[in-house]
Amino acid sequence: MLREGEIRIPSGCAIAAIIDKKGGLINGSEIIKSIALMHDRSNGLGGGFAAYGIYPEHKDEYAFHIFYDTAAAKEACEEFLFKHFNIDVAERIPTRKIAAISKSPDIWRYFGKPNRVRMKNARLDESEYVMQCVTRVNANYEGAYIFSSGKNMGCFKAVGYPEDVGEFYMLDTYNAYLWTAHGRFPTNTPGWWGGAHPFGLLDLSIVHNGEISSYDANRRYIEQFGYKCTMQTDTEVITYLFDHLMRHHGLPTKVAADVLTAPEWTEIDRMEPAKKAYFTRLRAIYSGALVNGPFSVILGSNRGLLAINDRLKLRSLTAATKGSRAYFASEESAIRIICPDPEKVWSVSGADPVFVPLEIAQEEGE
Repeated sequence: MLREGEIRIPSGCAIAAIIDKKGGLINGSEIIKSIALMHDRSNGLGGGFAAYGIYPEHKDEYAFHIFYDTAAAKEACEEFLFKHFNIDVAERIPTRKIAAISKSPDIWRYFGKPNRVRMKNARLDESEYVMQCVTRVNANYEGAYIFSSGKNMGCFKAVGYPEDVGEFYMLDTYNAYLWTAHGRFPTNTPGWWGGAHPFGLLDLSIVHNGEISSYDANRRYIEQFGYKCTMQTDTEVITYLFDHLMRHHGLPTKVAADVLTAPEWTEIDRMEPAKKAYFTRLRAIYSGALVNGPFSVILGSNRGLLAINDRLKLRSLTAATKGSRAYFASEESAIRIICPDPEKVWSVSGADPVFVPLEIAQEEGE
């Protein structure tokens, strides 16, 4: 029998990310190499990636990545899609046959724009229209799951180790200016294709290590605003919280992060007046969005890359920079294997979210 100290018990899951702030393209082989180094943090029940800037020829269209369990589910979902969107391209996502992933749903992608007549009749702006359509499919169309719905980006995920998922989706043939990655070690939720990370909605994608002990409170809060949590995992709610705070309330990325990770009241009481007033307002207005539990989270978006830790820093997360690139990973070694000599390395603090803005997004007025 193995004794304590004779076996490594990692603190669940692996996350990693790379961004080139100036929009320089990074081959998918780099993020695969980074996440593969943390193999022992996963158990083969989920892996995935998000990539930004991979569909420049369709940059003004929404890219829907969809899992289908049956032909009937595909037929029903496509009828809905073609009715609510003007779809230009419908095709299977290219994959490789590999022994590690022998069974998979039917995986398709669609590029298109909202049907303007239906959107006008619904009296919704474009983003809200797309969000509500995605929610309707995922909540009501059994056997169909839209797992990516942004512009010029895509999520790729599966049941398997992350390096196998990267090979399966042929990510070494993609180049992106922002990558996130996840290796899953589920403890109290099922391992299935839809439950793998990243979780995506519009251009947002979330990879997460840890457990959201406030999940029920957060779910009740966010479902007041038309969201539905259907993916059988606590991570899903973080994506919706960020979308709601940033898109509906117009909060900057770092302010939204402060809402989720706001300090305890005893700590706020000891702050200088301006900071005390700031966090008092956030906790009073957004009490249902406060996230508790041990976690580290990386948020990808067309604005840039955000990394946060829970306020007690119960999950590891390291950051590094070199030139125009920034790196994040659960372990420093996962950064150094692709960037051996970073200019700066530090541990992300539980009290200080790190946001790396995409400079080309600012130039384009994003």
